[in-house]
Amino acid sequence: MTHVVLVAEELAPSAIDVLATDFDVRHVDGTDRPALLAALGGADAVIVRSATQIDAEAIAAAPRLKVVARAGVGLDNVDMAAATARGVLVVNAPTSNIVSAAEQAVALLLAVARHTSVAHASLRRGEWQRAKFTGVEIQGKTVGVVGLGRIGVLFAQRMAAFGTRLIAYDPYVQPARAAQLGVRLVGLDELLRESDFVSIHLPRTPETVGLIGEKELRLVKPTVRIVNAARGGLIDEQALADAIAEGRVAGAGLDVYTKEPCTSSPLFDLDNVVAVPHLGASTVEAQDKAGLAVARSVKLALEGEFVPDAANVQAGGMVHEDVRPLLPLAEKLGQVFTAVAGGIAAAVEVEVRGDVVAHDLSVLKLAATKGLFTAVVEEQVTYVNAPLLAGARGVEVRLSTVPDTLEHPTVVSVVGALPDGRSVGVSGMVTPGGERLTELDGYPLELVADGVLLFFRYVDRPGIVGTVGTILGRLDVNIAAMQVARRAAGGEALMTLTVDSPVSADLLAEAAAAIGATAASTVDLTGG
Repeated sequence: MTHVVLVAEELAPSAIDVLATDFDVRHVDGTDRPALLAALGGADAVIVRSATQIDAEAIAAAPRLKVVARAGVGLDNVDMAAATARGVLVVNAPTSNIVSAAEQAVALLLAVARHTSVAHASLRRGEWQRAKFTGVEIQGKTVGVVGLGRIGVLFAQRMAAFGTRLIAYDPYVQPARAAQLGVRLVGLDELLRESDFVSIHLPRTPETVGLIGEKELRLVKPTVRIVNAARGGLIDEQALADAIAEGRVAGAGLDVYTKEPCTSSPLFDLDNVVAVPHLGASTVEAQDKAGLAVARSVKLALEGEFVPDAANVQAGGMVHEDVRPLLPLAEKLGQVFTAVAGGIAAAVEVEVRGDVVAHDLSVLKLAATKGLFTAVVEEQVTYVNAPLLAGARGVEVRLSTVPDTLEHPTVVSVVGALPDGRSVGVSGMVTPGGERLTELDGYPLELVADGVLLFFRYVDRPGIVGTVGTILGRLDVNIAAMQVARRAAGGEALMTLTVDSPVSADLLAEAAAAIGATAASTVDLTGG
């Protein structure tokens, strides 16, 4: 069945082209709530910008949903908790518009310093009033940057070219890092008192909403100009309007508002306010970058690939190219572990041995955890909700690494202790022919980790292989590969088989009883 990608807001044509090659792309007006909820019923992915709300209700209306993509930086219109609980991946394009947003802040600062918009409106009315619109220079002024994240840094770098003195407030940036940028870190109150221009570059969080209000606006110089091209609600808009009207603030440049769309505000009546309708990301370049970034992430997600920069995946940063081939192996090892264990372990350790341990391997723990629960729970198990499922069941999954400088391939093992005291362990590696199982509870294996696998433990004696083959053949189950491992003749043996079709619990039990097996299990890796 072809996956359905629902596009709820305008998306760059180049992004649509990426998706349309492999998926059924459908469109809906995301601001039309009934239409959105109806369309979500058949969607495997939905792409939005800032106007569409993907909340718990929307996620509940989409039983097939696998990924929510925001073609932009923020995610405040997506219910991350609801998505994570459902195992739905949430992705955005965190770097797509950072240049455009920084340039927009510079544009607003210049426009408010030189009365550009009101002078333009005056001239269009047929007036020529040069003296009325005398502005101020930027050179030599103190510019306060509230937030030294990626956009704040780009803004500071651009303002440095104007010959300004740069100060910044950001409690999460080290003074040495700020000094490298030519910026002096100060407290927020000091920044407000000293700055001739203030530009805000913070995310909207419970801690930052209303950060600059009536109290803070009484600290500033009456000549200060304030710019907000970050997120609405960081400045108390009524307090700002009052401060400008009373002459306590010289002007403001605004791109964002507490509630959007915003077409009515006391700020819009003030001549020394430059206000535009959230245009920070509205450049051809930013739209192309955002659309292409989320289209590629959606494509990866729907094809079952790992999406390294997903916002709600607990897995370090970018996945190194040497680590990526190990992802399906770790997931399959988790599946085999659960099948052989016959239940959930109290604690599981994912061990990685080889030169690859020089890289961040946290994603392998995540992949193994996904495999552990794939056949255990009814809901969809993904990289997103696997840690939640483990936590809810009290299963601790740890990662350990063993550097190996010898010329051996990387080996991944999943080992765990069961509540009854038993220990189970399975190991594997990636070869040119794909993933292979190399060991199970100390028994050496040479088994392709694909298809439907059967495992039998029994006392080694003649006729066992024939008995199992006869039972499977009677029910038309074809054996594709088989091997037996034992530690000593007449002792415990492990038989592994790869068969062409799934085996029912009744058939597995029949075969196990026929050979007196002490343990029998099956796992289907065709979808892993």
